[in-house]
Amino acid sequence: NTSECEKYACCPLPPYLEDSGCVIEEDDNGGRPLRDVCFHLLKLYSDRSYELDQLLDPRSVTSDPLDFRLSWHLWEVLRALNYSHLSQQSWGVLNTSYAAQLESEGLWEWAVFVMLHEPDTP
Repeated sequence: NTSECEKYACCPLPPYLEDSGCVIEEDDNGGRPLRDVCFHLLKLYSDRSYELDQLLDPRSVTSDPLDFRLSWHLWEVLRALNYSHLSQQSWGVLNTSYAAQLESEGLWEWAVFVMLHEPDTP
């Protein structure tokens, strides 16, 4: 409940925004502020139902919103740790986006591997 000028620490910004000062970068989609992926992992550790969409947003790691490398691999690790509350739509977007990224780099074999992780449709 303190004003902006009374804050004693900067919010945990992604690494590419660290030198920008103590500002809150707003997300274009939901109006949520951008946070570092480590911050999201700590929140998930303290609350197993923490929203995974924020954690897996590529902008929490890199300034390129179309770079899904770390997001996809992080999701696979979280799935192995029995985190399963990512919506099927978000999971599908993550898979197809990373597969498209790999295909555009000429790594179509790996794009096929990623698409094999597509969630089952009912």
